[in-house]
Order: sequence, then structure tokens, then C-alpha cells
Amino acid sequence: MKHLFLLRHGEAGFSEGTDFQRQLTAKGKENLHRLGEELKNRELVLDVMYCSSAERTMETANILQSYVQIETEFFLKEIYDGNLQTLLKILENCPSHTGSCLIVGHNPILSLLVSHVSGENYINMRPGMMAIIELEVNEWKMIGLSTGSLKEILQ
Repeated sequence: MKHLFLLRHGEAGFSEGTDFQRQLTAKGKENLHRLGEELKNRELVLDVMYCSSAERTMETANILQSYVQIETEFFLKEIYDGNLQTLLKILENCPSHTGSCLIVGHNPILSLLVSHVSGENYINMRPGMMAIIELEVNEWKMIGLSTGSLKEILQ
């Protein structure tokens, strides 16, 4: 069974730079450290992480990596620029031996992905919120509409 973890970046402030350059607030960092502690207690190990290359998502991933072992990581601008089909394509191309995958990204796309894959009603993922989906497929290339069950929401 495969597991999909979807994490919206932590709370970000508004800065003089572009949206791509926005950084986490102190509250955003604090909430992510609390989430990290929860995941550390579960001794979670993730096979692969795909992370948007925006500043706030990379900061989010960096905090999470201090609590969770992540075997392989990719930083992709496509996650920042993308849409639902972009995220599905990334997941479809995940190596078949991968048991667990984390995407660190942005809303509204992550919320749409949670609803699409789980078949659940739209859940507005707040900053720093993580959805855990248990997939009912053997291969990542089979991921699609209602192919998983939403098991847990953490924040």
C-alpha cells in the first residue's frame, strides 16, 4: 500500500519581494516545529519529497527534515506554477518502488488534490496543515479520482 502526504507550506508573511520570495512567519515556523515533533514521535520515514521551489515551501521542507527522515528530495518550480494535472503527473512518475511520497506545496492546488484523490469534499488546507492519504493502488501511475482514502489531517 502506498501513502501520500500533502503539506501546505507554513504561514508566510508579506514582504517587499515577489510572492515566490515570501518567507515563513515566526508563528508559521512554530506550528511546523509542533507538526515535526508529532511526526518524529511516529518515527516517520518518507521515501521521496517533491517540494515547490518557492522560499516558503523550501523553509517548510527544511524544518520538516529536522524531524523526519526523507530519502530523496526534489525541488520543482512546476509545483509553484502548476495545477492539479501537474501534481498528478509528478505523482504518476514517482518510481514504483516508492512507498511514501510527500508533496510540499500551495493552495488551492493541494486542497484540490486531497479532494480529487480521496473523493472527499473540498477541505481547505490551512498553512502548515498535512493530509495523509492511503492509496488503494499498487503503482503511482494509477493514481487518480477516488483512488485513496483520507486517513488523517494534522496541523
